[in-house]
Amino acid sequence: MQHGPDYRYVFVCGLHRSGTSLVARMIADLPGVGAITGAAVPENEGAYLQGAIPHHALGGIPMHFATDPQQHMTEGHPLDRLETRQRLENDWGPWYPSSCRWRVEKSPVNLTRMRLLQQLFPMAHFVIVLRHPEAVAAAVAKWVDTPAPALIDHWLDAHDRVGQDLSYLHAASVVRYEDLVRNPARIRAGLAAFLDIALTGSSGEVIRDGNKDYPNPPEISPSQATRATVWGYGPQCRVDATWPPLVRHPLRDIREGVEKVFKVLK
Repeated sequence: MQHGPDYRYVFVCGLHRSGTSLVARMIADLPGVGAITGAAVPENEGAYLQGAIPHHALGGIPMHFATDPQQHMTEGHPLDRLETRQRLENDWGPWYPSSCRWRVEKSPVNLTRMRLLQQLFPMAHFVIVLRHPEAVAAAVAKWVDTPAPALIDHWLDAHDRVGQDLSYLHAASVVRYEDLVRNPARIRAGLAAFLDIALTGSSGEVIRDGNKDYPNPPEISPSQATRATVWGYGPQCRVDATWPPLVRHPLRDIREGVEKVFKVLK
């Protein structure tokens, strides 16, 4: 009888400049987790290291891809087939340690591919990283010519879709960048609980608050602010500390365990 692999994937998802690289490094530092390292591609992103799902300059444009209908890949997509999974495994396999319980893969475009990736890897877990839309708009301004209000609209539209996709995912956890920089040890503990990993030691990475680099970010409008409250965000980079943890997991003990850890942040 043929058995599946002994590892699972944890996909880190989020818009550019949202803190996905930071979260991916934190997960990779957990016991039993393997990450892509040493690849001659931006941020060791697996999207560049595979040929199963087309990825090119027009497919991952910052502050554009997440609302592109062609980039939203779900169940029944033409790539939802065994050959896609096999190609991904073959292309990614050489970049991971030979023995690990989890393989972490971080590419911003994962944000629009979660449902397809779940079809290909049914045991996969997803970590969605959010950062205040005002801070994201300020951070990506040097990359794009889009006016700030349109950048914030893109953030809101993209996360409206994320909210819809979350209901289709078996195992997903949302992490806000602002909570991470405020209490990295607590977020690390929550991520470990989400992956059912027993923590040993502590992370040595120093976390700085990158939002402070933008003391005068573009401000969201009243109508935009109303939409942002769904994620616990308000004008002037305000963050609602009472925003409830957003965790999905088929095992109640794990789901409630992660929620309990994250609630300590409040």
